[in-house]
Amino acid sequence: MVKQERAVRTRETLIRSAAEVFGREGFARASLTAISSLAGVSSGALHFHFESKAALADVVEAEALARLLAVTRTEPPAGASHVQLLVDITHRLAYELRSDVVLRTGFTLGSELSRPARTGLREHWRGWVEKELERAEAHGELRTEVAAQDVVTTVVAATVGLEGLGVRDAMWLSAATVSRLWRLLLPAVAPAALLADLQAGGTRPR
Repeated sequence: MVKQERAVRTRETLIRSAAEVFGREGFARASLTAISSLAGVSSGALHFHFESKAALADVVEAEALARLLAVTRTEPPAGASHVQLLVDITHRLAYELRSDVVLRTGFTLGSELSRPARTGLREHWRGWVEKELERAEAHGELRTEVAAQDVVTTVVAATVGLEGLGVRDAMWLSAATVSRLWRLLLPAVAPAALLADLQAGGTRPR
């Protein structure tokens, strides 16, 4: 049992260390030696858990996707606004990207040209934003002259832009930055009758 727990801890340490090295060096330049050294384990221990650098990167991305799904697996209370939920989740995502190197690196690994093409976290994020804005449109939460797909394009471009910029400067992922984004977007998206009840700074603890 103790041996099994130690193996689990080693695997988790390797995943986090790999995320740090991939995030800093990029997939192509990252070395397994650097990852095992950061994790404080031997190369043999690394290869016991992961057969190659590509396999390790795939696991980092899969773990990051699980964390993204945990962020977005939130439903608004009955009668609550889908637009407000979108605001709240962008705040939570920004917070998690600031604090979680595995999630942060999972986003960037999905766009690495040196790896085989795959569906990355940015595509999953786009799909969730699209779903919520379609619900918002169906519930009359968007201005009549605004198409849901146009809002999807704007929100995804803006939030993915903040995610990319935040890799080097966490200020881009701060609550203040996300709030400024929504203060600009909400009047253009939501009907005047709903606008007063929407909070650009979010309504949920992070």
